[in-house]
Amino acid sequence: MSASPVHLGVLVSGRGSNLEALLSAERAGAFDRARIVCVFSDAPEARGLDVARNFRVAAYAFRPRDYPSKADYEKAVISILESHAVEYLMLAGYMRIVGAALLARYPLRILNIHPSLLPSFPGLHAQRQALEHGARFSGCTVHFADAGVDAGPIIAQRVVPVLPGDTEDTLSARILEQEHQLFTEAVKLVTERPWEIHGRTVMFS
Repeated sequence: MSASPVHLGVLVSGRGSNLEALLSAERAGAFDRARIVCVFSDAPEARGLDVARNFRVAAYAFRPRDYPSKADYEKAVISILESHAVEYLMLAGYMRIVGAALLARYPLRILNIHPSLLPSFPGLHAQRQALEHGARFSGCTVHFADAGVDAGPIIAQRVVPVLPGDTEDTLSARILEQEHQLFTEAVKLVTERPWEIHGRTVMFS
C-alpha cells in the first residue's frame, strides 16, 4: 500500500454486505491506496456495524431523529469523518438521501451503489421496477452522489440478465453478487487513477 493511503468512510443502514465485500477486498490486497478507516450507521442495530468491528474498523451510530435538523445530524456525521481524515465516502446500503452538508463537504467524493442500470429504475425497489417493466437486462451502477436521487455521474456498471421466472429475490441476489465486485472496481478506479468529469461522463486517464 502507498505511504499515503486514501482514507475511506463507509455509511450503512443494514446488513453491510457491500461493506463486508469492500473490507474483504482490502484485506486481500485489492487496493493499492484505499483504506477503510471508519464506518457510520444511522441505525445503531445495523449488522453492518458488527461487520466493521469484526474487521477492527472504528464503528459509530446515532439516529437522525435525535438531532434538531438534517443539517445538524450531518454535521455530527462530518465531525466523525473528519476525525479520521476521510477523503471519500462510500454509501453501502445507506438508506437516506444525502443532504446539503455532506454534499458540500465531499463534492464528487461520495460514491453510491445502486441495483439497476441507471438512469433506469432509480430509487427504492429497483429490482421490482425492472421486473414490472419487463426489462430483459438489469444490473448495478456505482455513481457519484449529488443532490438528485441516484442521479450523479456514473463511474462503473455491470449488466445482469433478467431470467425467465425471476422473482425480486432471485434477481436481487444475482445483482448483489455483481455489486460486491463492482464497488471494489470503482474504489480502485477513483483512488488509483486520475479522473475528471466531462459533462456527465467520468473520464479516467
